[in-house]
Amino acid sequence: MADLPFTLDQLRILQAIVREGSFKKAADSLYVTQPAVSLQIQNLEKQLEVVLFDRGGRKAQLTEAGEVLLSYCEKILSQCHETCKALQDLNNLKGGSLLIGASQTTGTYLMPRMIGLFRQKYPEVSVELQIHSTRRTGWSIANGQIDLAIIGGELPAELKELLEIVPFTTDELALVLPIKHPLSRLVELTKEDLYRLGFISLDSQSTTRKVVDQLLINSGLDVGRLRIDMELNSLEAIKNAVQSGLGAAFLPVVSIERELAAGTIHKPDVTDLQVKRQLKLINHPARYSSRAAEAFREDILPLFASPDSPIRKQITPESNQN
Repeated sequence: MADLPFTLDQLRILQAIVREGSFKKAADSLYVTQPAVSLQIQNLEKQLEVVLFDRGGRKAQLTEAGEVLLSYCEKILSQCHETCKALQDLNNLKGGSLLIGASQTTGTYLMPRMIGLFRQKYPEVSVELQIHSTRRTGWSIANGQIDLAIIGGELPAELKELLEIVPFTTDELALVLPIKHPLSRLVELTKEDLYRLGFISLDSQSTTRKVVDQLLINSGLDVGRLRIDMELNSLEAIKNAVQSGLGAAFLPVVSIERELAAGTIHKPDVTDLQVKRQLKLINHPARYSSRAAEAFREDILPLFASPDSPIRKQITPESNQN
């Protein structure tokens, strides 16, 4: 069998150039010099007898041949990573790694508790959590960059056909008020009461704000009638603003559990209003699933899943006794 006309290092360099957008940034990300990167690409082009980059523009632009090589490069390097995972698993979870993805709210408030329990049981497994948009997280799963993820948004159609999607639990949005607000004496409000409140919300252009607005609309609320007095760029900032008496807000219940227990904010019910969305576990059924990923799925996820989730049904009598 003839020698291959490329090396894994050359494929990693090609991938880095496309990811970073330039030879220099790729060199910086790989901790090598720019001349070294350029030389490797020149050698690769010579070995393959093709031109991979159009060098006329300011940004590194792939030629048609470069695009073809990149598509196979992603598959080859992904298989290499899966091979390493499989070999690490032979060590019976006395090492190895777990790569998890999550959307913003889940990654900030729920995942740390899950990871804490997992680390107690498997302290020698390193865990990395990546928090991104649902779309980006879905593609990371598809490309083999993370093992599994929990998302709240909708995946693109092409990913729905590719990935396994399992209902996990519900994510509820709750109305919260400052404890000294006049309506905080009430345990239940009407929808009409909401239209008289001043709200604090995320920036109107943020993806999370759009998701929240759509959830409210689906729940029968006229979002256009809500008075937005202030827009902030994070849920934590909104939560602090509510506690400071600056207005009302809709916040995920998982993000305010500590404040509710401490009595620093008020959570009234709203008549005929339930704002919930389904959180889902996603993974790639055709890719290798590491023992660390299987352990997380079997030992940790059922503890946080809703009673009707298929994941919850994985709990065995033995696991209940642990």
